[in-house]
Amino acid sequence: MPSIFSRIINKEIPCHLIAENDQYMAFLDVMPLREGHTLVVPKNEVDYIFDLSSEELAGLLEFARPIAKAIEKVVPCQRIGLSVIGLEVPHTHVHLVPIDTANDLNFTRTKMPADQGKLAEVAAKIRAQL
Repeated sequence: MPSIFSRIINKEIPCHLIAENDQYMAFLDVMPLREGHTLVVPKNEVDYIFDLSSEELAGLLEFARPIAKAIEKVVPCQRIGLSVIGLEVPHTHVHLVPIDTANDLNFTRTKMPADQGKLAEVAAKIRAQL
């Protein structure tokens, strides 16, 4: 059965798209730690990040870099934190999260679904910075 991310990539489930090319996709997390929390995924469904080929792993980070820079321009923060947990969805993904403290990357905090209108607004602002 395809992962939820593969279903998003295949346009079976809508998302707030930030960027996409033939190998990678970035979209807002619908249960964000902070505004601008973005997921970056390879379109190739591989469960564990270190099972990606060297080229895919490097490409994932290179694809994420301008997105992180765009998020920084839209969301006030000290920097963009990057986290790879890899347990919640069996599809490699990295979290780009605006942070001011290390606690901003605390995934044990209770998350609430974000307002869809606000997500659409934030996604448009980030895309405009790319």
